[in-house]
Amino acid sequence: MASIAMTSLSAQQGTPFYVGTYTGEESQGIYKYLLHNDGTLDSTGLAAVTPNPSFVARSADGQYLLAISEVSSKDDVGFVKSYRIMEDSLVFISESTSGGAHPCFITVHSEGDVLVANYTGGNVALLKMNRQGGLSDLLDLQQHEGSSITGRQKGPHAHSAWFDPVNDNVIAVDLGTDDLWISKIDRSNQKLIPVTQHKLAMPPGAGPRHLDFHPNGKWIYVVNELDCTVSLVEREGSGYRLGPSFSTLPEDFEGKNTCAHVMVSADGKYVYASNRGHNSIAVFSVNKKSGELSPAGHQSVNGRTPRNFNLSPGNQYLVVANQDSNNIVSFKRNRKTGQLTPVDEINAPKPVCIEF
Repeated sequence: MASIAMTSLSAQQGTPFYVGTYTGEESQGIYKYLLHNDGTLDSTGLAAVTPNPSFVARSADGQYLLAISEVSSKDDVGFVKSYRIMEDSLVFISESTSGGAHPCFITVHSEGDVLVANYTGGNVALLKMNRQGGLSDLLDLQQHEGSSITGRQKGPHAHSAWFDPVNDNVIAVDLGTDDLWISKIDRSNQKLIPVTQHKLAMPPGAGPRHLDFHPNGKWIYVVNELDCTVSLVEREGSGYRLGPSFSTLPEDFEGKNTCAHVMVSADGKYVYASNRGHNSIAVFSVNKKSGELSPAGHQSVNGRTPRNFNLSPGNQYLVVANQDSNNIVSFKRNRKTGQLTPVDEINAPKPVCIEF
């Protein structure tokens, strides 16, 4: 793999984004890149040395970056780190335990609440970030119980956790139990408290992984890793109910595939999901009355194993991290049709997460 070169000063004029990776011979930690106005990509190099920062999240004010270390220590826990964003580097601030083995997802609320999903631990951790970017100790741990079928679903595997923008619920997505676990944060006691509808069952064997919220506040789209579908979840009163699911694959595809990520365009007209195996981004159009999805095509990611992707601010571009081909690819998004057109690609060491 070609080395990642530092860019010239003229290349600094772009939208920065951070890339979480799996470390080893090729990667040392978190890297910073630039997306230019024409969709081309540049690298500013290594921003922070840290083990397996497979998922990162930026604070609402843009001043801090949080990262997990997807590891398991002698105490069977992983770690969470916070950094101050300083030009082309990340300045370490603090580190806390994630409360479980192999954390794989992190997000931070505008109020400073931090959620971490521990995959092997099968639980979700609650921490707090202060205004200076410092992390609290572990405040609470929501342990999931149960299983779905066999194999990877013999026990709980929390894969992500999200703040519902409509009611401030916490929705944890568990691949192992095929459930969405629903709670609220009791901020006076710093605890995760189950709500009346504390779980929503997904289709058996689906393996739910990530989700995204439609901007109209009525619909949620859950990408299922194992059965390669996107499920529509609809609001029902103060709760949720499961709607239909839609395949992310072409009808004639017969190979192995797993899904990784899902996003809704800011205008609410299109949903995108990544296929690892088919190595594509599935494009769906959204029925504006029912929220149901219709296939609108597949775009090759020009690489292997698209782990995560992100829409740029303004949604003009979609940027994909191809984990097993060590590259990042940018696509221009057609606002009218939702279709993606390749623009540029750049070397990246074991990229997993894209965060603008």
